[in-house]
Amino acid sequence: METVAPITELPPNPEFAVLASDERIDATAAALRSHGLEALVVGTGAEARAAVLDRLPEGAEVFNNTSITLESIGIAGDVERSGRFRPVRLQLFQMDREMQKREMRQIAAAPDWVVGSAHAVTEDGSVLLASASGSQLGPIASGAGRVILVVGGQKVVPDLASGLRRLYEYSYRLEDARARLAYGVPSGVNNILVVNRVLAPGRLTVVLVRQVLGF
Repeated sequence: METVAPITELPPNPEFAVLASDERIDATAAALRSHGLEALVVGTGAEARAAVLDRLPEGAEVFNNTSITLESIGIAGDVERSGRFRPVRLQLFQMDREMQKREMRQIAAAPDWVVGSAHAVTEDGSVLLASASGSQLGPIASGAGRVILVVGGQKVVPDLASGLRRLYEYSYRLEDARARLAYGVPSGVNNILVVNRVLAPGRLTVVLVRQVLGF
């Protein structure tokens, strides 16, 4: 009998690396707006970076999630090293994980701002994110005051089923390889957040980019 390779040994499905057309991206932005999200469309990563910085108030408390997208366009560095903001991630790195673990949980759970990305956005207006630990999902769902997600145009998918396939067949396989190299441990689709609608207008902003960014 043929042995089936573990999912991490399978290559990422190239179907989910293809940049969506301008028309599909525009339609997706309109669908997001109809679900209570703020959505804007920009042409490049540089424009996305400018849009994020334009929205973050000077001196704001900002938690930048681990994100290849944020690193590639410079937002991670802006948050952590520009001196314009109060970076939550650096604050947590400086705390004692044993003596201050309760305080660390509280700080990470409810920052004023979260900046991150997503793994899929559906054409009918849902946003999908996966996480191995789940720690970044709670603040995006409800804990953070405001959330900005920068999303490459290749992450636009037709529907929820396609979004879930993208998580497992593309994003996870690339993230697992990255985690093994960076941390020496595997990743996992252990927690999934699906945002279908936002009840507080303006709380969650999606910046859709007409460019391939992240995975």
